[in-house]
Amino acid sequence: QVQLVESGGGSVQSGGSLRLSCAASGNTYSSYCMGWFRQAPGKEREGVAIINTFGITVYTNSVKDRFTISQDNAKNTLYLQMNSLKPEDTAMYYCAFRSDAYCSLLRLYDYSAWGQGTQVTVSS
Repeated sequence: QVQLVESGGGSVQSGGSLRLSCAASGNTYSSYCMGWFRQAPGKEREGVAIINTFGITVYTNSVKDRFTISQDNAKNTLYLQMNSLKPEDTAMYYCAFRSDAYCSLLRLYDYSAWGQGTQVTVSS
C-alpha cells in the first residue's frame, strides 16, 4: 500500500508559477511510475505528466515547455513545477502511483493509489 499527500496548490494570476509536491509513504517498490493528473469542473480527469523509475517523463501537449515533473527519491516526494500558468490550467491536481515502470497518461485505471488532490486556480 502506498499513501500519497499533495500540497502546494493555490491561486495565482496568469503567467505565474506554482510547485506542487506529493509525499509518498508506505511500501517501497523497485519499479514504479508516478504522475500528476488534473480534473476541472465538469470535465474528466486527465493526465498531465508522468515519470518512472528510469526517469523517463511524458507530458500532455498542453503543458509541454511549461511544466516539469521531477522526483526526490531520498525524500519520497514527487514534484510538479508549473510555470507560465494559464486560466485553462485551473483544476484539482492529483498525484498517482503505479507499481510498474510502464505506464500511460491515458490509462488512469492502471494507477492503484491516488492522493486527495490540491486545488490550482489561475485567474486572468
